[in-house]
Amino acid sequence: QVQLVESEGGLVQAGGSLRLSCAASVHTFSRYAMGWFRRAPGKDPDVVAAISGSGGSTYYADSVKGRFTTSRDNAKNTVYLQMNSLKPEDTAVYYCAADGGIYDLPYNVREYAYWGQGTQVTVSS
Repeated sequence: QVQLVESEGGLVQAGGSLRLSCAASVHTFSRYAMGWFRRAPGKDPDVVAAISGSGGSTYYADSVKGRFTTSRDNAKNTVYLQMNSLKPEDTAVYYCAADGGIYDLPYNVREYAYWGQGTQVTVSS
């Protein structure tokens, strides 16, 4: 069973930055693509970013492209989401997720099997 533990989010002003991390319990971390998703109140989850197991490929939603960067340190079993130029519409609960070691660069929520606990990110105007 894969366990994912996210760092705490926080409250930041528009234009500010925040970095999230997600630590995995797996022994073969590099085999898992990792994704970041967010859910606003009353909304379905949306993909934010994804990264392949090796870290060689990334995907970003259009809404965050150029502002967010995902990276991973496989030696530490950790994936990161660096969020810059934050906007109020970025406010959501953010989740990291791991696929089942099947895909190269999945972006669909249904392709992910394991989920972190979620962390609140609030951006004030």
